[in-house]
Amino acid sequence: MKKLMVFIIALISVFSAYAQNSSGHMTFKGIPIDGSLADFTVKMKQKGFSYVATRDGAAMFSGEFASYKGCKIDAESLQKTGVVSMVTVAFPTCATWSQLYDNYKELKGMLTKKYGTPAQCKENFQGLNPTDDFLKFQRVKLDNCKYISRWETAKGSVELKIDQAGVSSCFVSLSYWDKINAEKVTNSAIDDL
Repeated sequence: MKKLMVFIIALISVFSAYAQNSSGHMTFKGIPIDGSLADFTVKMKQKGFSYVATRDGAAMFSGEFASYKGCKIDAESLQKTGVVSMVTVAFPTCATWSQLYDNYKELKGMLTKKYGTPAQCKENFQGLNPTDDFLKFQRVKLDNCKYISRWETAKGSVELKIDQAGVSSCFVSLSYWDKINAEKVTNSAIDDL
């Protein structure tokens, strides 16, 4: 009888774990992009990320992601719904175009292995096409560089891009949007109209 009970408990545990992983939500490091910001924060801490702060409906973390140390992660929720709908990783800043492009290319290769060919891919500079590393990096600083790859899945979207925050911070960013919760955000916005 004890063996039967142990077997039933084990079976329930397996089905419970499967149900949690197949919630229909996009995941980040195995964490469903769903639930309250407070719950998501607890799960991120359990995964080893350092909590930094919460501001304007976004919880900020730091830590290692995809073998890159010193990443900054933002989990965003719409304050009106209170549900996490997007997670963005800002990889460490780079000092040259070649560093940026190498990071972008490496991450794009890994994402393509995981999600297949990007649904959208735009990789160019606006205006004159720069010919050397210095000029390409200057175009990034001026926000004239559009290197963006986007994957669509049944559970949401993933977007990789070469990004900048002012002229002093250039980096690669990676965003995950949960389809179900992104629709809640859109519906909430439509209700406002």
